[in-house]
Amino acid sequence: MTNIHIRQGDSTTCRLDAIVNAANNDLILGGGLAGAIARGGGPSIQEQCTRHGPIAIGQAAITVAGNLPAKYVIHQASMQLGGSTTTESLQSSTRAVLKLAEENHLRTLALPATGTGIAGFGLKECAQIMLEEVHNHRAAGTGLKDVYSILFDEAARRVFQDVHDKLTAQES
Repeated sequence: MTNIHIRQGDSTTCRLDAIVNAANNDLILGGGLAGAIARGGGPSIQEQCTRHGPIAIGQAAITVAGNLPAKYVIHQASMQLGGSTTTESLQSSTRAVLKLAEENHLRTLALPATGTGIAGFGLKECAQIMLEEVHNHRAAGTGLKDVYSILFDEAARRVFQDVHDKLTAQES
């Protein structure tokens, strides 16, 4: 059974199989989480992103994690550069992340609140979509042991925790 954890913190400091980057489809590491990943991980991450990209909106790509404590970074393309995240792009890119995790035999994964920064997607809707996808993935059977939602601040953590608690209650 996959354990789902909701935490406040910085995913770039997590020692996990993979952390997820809220990415644009060109896979250009800019500001926000992507910038923190680029600064902490070093140039090897952007070098691999450049080789992979661009990818379709709603897809994901996996790269090395460079100097980060994680083994990999999965880049979740929920928008184009300068664009907005949509419900459909968030759903499909979250599924793509989970599929890549399976294909690469990952056991631990950290997800951010994708699309809620510069892409302007609503936090509660993001939590609902991403956590529903994780719960559905878990119900279908998965090799993932632990999936973390790592949120930047306490307010976001509370929103994700509330949505997770409601989804868990519905499963019972």
